[in-house]
Amino acid sequence: MHTPAHTPDLSVPPLLEFRNVSVFNGGRQVLDSISFTVSEGEHLAILGPNGAGKSSLIKTITREFYPVLDGRDVIFRVRGNAIWDVFAMRSGFGVVSNDLQQAFARDITGREVILSGFFSSVGLFNRDVTEAMDRRTDEILAFLEIGHLCTKRMTEMSSGEARRFLIGRALVHDPRTLILDEPTNSLDLHALHTFRQTLMKIAQSGKGIILVTHNLPDIIPEISRVILMKDGRFTGDGKKESLLTDGHIGNLFDVPVHVRKAGEYYYAMEE
Repeated sequence: MHTPAHTPDLSVPPLLEFRNVSVFNGGRQVLDSISFTVSEGEHLAILGPNGAGKSSLIKTITREFYPVLDGRDVIFRVRGNAIWDVFAMRSGFGVVSNDLQQAFARDITGREVILSGFFSSVGLFNRDVTEAMDRRTDEILAFLEIGHLCTKRMTEMSSGEARRFLIGRALVHDPRTLILDEPTNSLDLHALHTFRQTLMKIAQSGKGIILVTHNLPDIIPEISRVILMKDGRFTGDGKKESLLTDGHIGNLFDVPVHVRKAGEYYYAMEE
């Protein structure tokens, strides 16, 4: 099912508004004058090679990294606010990253993974779980169709199974937007198919999707906007039909490619 293109609600502030945002990490510039606006509920993909700065961009959104304020016209806002509380962001963003999956590679059940999202912890550590938390967890298990796996331990799960529980964890506070960083790394074909179906279901439920990836086939049909990223900069921003072309993708990855469309998905093959 293909959802119509997102129409921004101009009566509310943008979800994200960056202008001339530059970030340094360890003395190295990882973002170079990034400017973009994302509206609430929008579905977009940020596509680029490894080392492009995609993960650094996510860490800037979640305030793990901070921009340089060097006197230029720098805007760095979430929902119109230049200053925001990370804990208050829970209803705004749910984040799923490979770093998070590594942190959860331990002997805890899938259900505990989801419940830990209420406490922003890795595991429960004798936390007091309320009836409301249990009910919300049951809702998420049903929505993601993973209830049959909830007693399985993360150390026993496949990468695809574990990824779905981390998505469940990200959904506990009912965020308006889900951010996924290279979500299909290490997934086999079956897990990739299941993941796509899960992501499409989330997008169709009304939540925004910000998908960060280096793989064209990760871009589900519901995503209409693509941002191309290379060397810490955005090199393109627009409709996916105009950007997922031989020239744009070849320049992005520095290799001659032929981009083809099969159904609603795009694939790149070396020439």
